[in-house]
Amino acid sequence: MWLLMSQALAYHALDRGAALLKVDKLATGHNADDMAETVLLNILRGDIARLSRCTAIITGEDGPIPRCKPFKYTYEKEIVMYAYFKKLDYFSTECIYSPNAYRGFAREFIKDLERIRPRAILDIIKSGEDFRISTSTKMPEQGTCERCGYISSQKWCKACVLLEGLNRGLPKLGIGRSRGLDSEGKRETIGSNNVHTRSIESKQCGSLDF
Repeated sequence: MWLLMSQALAYHALDRGAALLKVDKLATGHNADDMAETVLLNILRGDIARLSRCTAIITGEDGPIPRCKPFKYTYEKEIVMYAYFKKLDYFSTECIYSPNAYRGFAREFIKDLERIRPRAILDIIKSGEDFRISTSTKMPEQGTCERCGYISSQKWCKACVLLEGLNRGLPKLGIGRSRGLDSEGKRETIGSNNVHTRSIESKQCGSLDF
């Protein structure tokens, strides 16, 4: 759960920082292992919208700051070996929340496949690139968050929902089995037998109370 929260807030912070610096393009460190894991995760979640664009080497071209992935076809172990022999500083410590993350199951599965078929990672990426969506399929429309103006397909972006959840004492808001926010700014949560709502008061995005 906390890994999902940190990722959502990190992407939000990256885009905001890039906007402040007035950069033309944002380069991320996603490697081939990350790309293959993302393809499998989107298949398992049935998220065809992200599946259709997750393997693109450049994304967000319609937005203010496009993102590119220069290490898309580079294996993680190759990057580590290069950094090691060039005596470059790099982080080798795994995130403490990573072992229990949903992505970890995809990572282990891919490593097992790689032992049997060394090209498995590149093959999964190629499958994602060849994925096509029927023209009759209704796709979610990209809009902007009503609170901060960040790109979002929902009423509020993930970062605003997560921050609001922390401020309201609802850390699982936007992560668990929820319907999100309704037109009145309330969260609809799926309970065991019924559906109940929790009011969310308007608060400036980016504030975090401790």
